[in-house]
Amino acid sequence: MRGGGDYIVSIVCFFVLVWFRFFFTPLTFYTFRGRCNSGVKSMADEQEIMCKLESIKEIRNKTLQMEKIKARLKAEFEALESEERHLKEYKQEMDLLLQEKMAHVEELRLIHADINVMENTIKQSENDLNKLLESTRRLHEEYKPLKEHVDALRMTLGLQRLPDLCEEEEKLSLERVCRVTNKSIGTRPFVHSAKQRAALGIPKSPRGNRMNEIQKTDKLCDLSQYSSRRMANLPRLY
Repeated sequence: MRGGGDYIVSIVCFFVLVWFRFFFTPLTFYTFRGRCNSGVKSMADEQEIMCKLESIKEIRNKTLQMEKIKARLKAEFEALESEERHLKEYKQEMDLLLQEKMAHVEELRLIHADINVMENTIKQSENDLNKLLESTRRLHEEYKPLKEHVDALRMTLGLQRLPDLCEEEEKLSLERVCRVTNKSIGTRPFVHSAKQRAALGIPKSPRGNRMNEIQKTDKLCDLSQYSSRRMANLPRLY
């Protein structure tokens, strides 16, 4: 009986071992394998998460850099707009200055034109004055011999000599005419430039020419005065 019981126990143990081997050993293997697979998967997930975190960090840094550049770009655009406004104002001011310059240039041109007209008018008036002076001298020269002849004839008849022109009326005196002419010629300012004098054919020294004219006029006046004094010293017949 005892030997039969041990045999049964042995058979039971054998079946238990076989069952444990076929049922528990594969379960343990698959559990370990699943755990290994889970660990590998967890490591892959961690790497992916780290990659995503790195990407997020890079995105943040790039975004901050973009914001800085955007702020600088905005400031540059504001400065550009301000400079454009200033440039527009400068150009407008320049246009106004050019218009004012052209107005002054036109005004100066008109003034120069008026000066040229007045110079030509004065020159023509001086020429007319000289012509009238020459005509007056000729008339005086024609009058003197006639007066001397008439005075001589009156003296033969015992008549008083005729008074001189300056005694009859002061404005008919040649001395006064010479004095007024010298004053009018000598006081006129000459404003010709070198180019204007060359264009108008005026000599380089208008003052010298004017002095020559005055000297000639003075000589004629001296001759007239000498003739008048000579006539005054002649004896009168009553």
